[in-house]
Amino acid sequence: MKVHVLQHVPFEDLGSIGACLNNRDAQIGYTRFFENPKLPPLDQVDRVIAMGGPMSVNDEDEYSWLKPEKQFIREAIIRGIPVLGVCLGAQLIAAALGARVYPNSVKEIGWFPVRAVPVPEGYFAFPKECSVFHWHGETFELPEGAVRLAEDDACMNQAFQFKSNAIGLQFHLETTFKSALALLEYCRKDIVSGPYIQSEIELRAVPMVSYQTLNSMMNKVIAYLF
Repeated sequence: MKVHVLQHVPFEDLGSIGACLNNRDAQIGYTRFFENPKLPPLDQVDRVIAMGGPMSVNDEDEYSWLKPEKQFIREAIIRGIPVLGVCLGAQLIAAALGARVYPNSVKEIGWFPVRAVPVPEGYFAFPKECSVFHWHGETFELPEGAVRLAEDDACMNQAFQFKSNAIGLQFHLETTFKSALALLEYCRKDIVSGPYIQSEIELRAVPMVSYQTLNSMMNKVIAYLF
């Protein structure tokens, strides 16, 4: 299995997904847009993972690689290649499928629960409620034909699925303690006063078992999609 990762900044990497893929003997390739925006031919790719980043999918004037990246994601989905998007990656999937991405009414940073939405048989089903890690300020409309998987009070479209081969997660299930610290280091300025923003002290105090539970859910998403 050849998995191609779309990485937008050095400090938002695969997190727990890396170990999950290694356990499945996956061959992992990268387009690291902060180094080289070259994308591979899709006939050399079996799976695609689009990771997070602090930029917006609408920042094409500043990040010229966004347009071809969205075209790459759209074509992969059309071909039936499984595609997973995390945070910015979910927004890229939505945009690639023609949906609008825009600032959410509030930012979400920290650990907050999301609720599962009833889904048709065969779609990925989240637990009724689970605590997940958020770090986002934008949201998206559901692409036409997509099914909402999860929601919360701050952001209606927290997760969605398009057909059988694409899932977008607005939140982070791959976050480890190490990757959470990296976000704190590089994006500390995002932590301001807000109803859905936890303090750095609160974020650092999260017990390891919370990360383990989070990563276990990520493994289930990977097992379903890949």
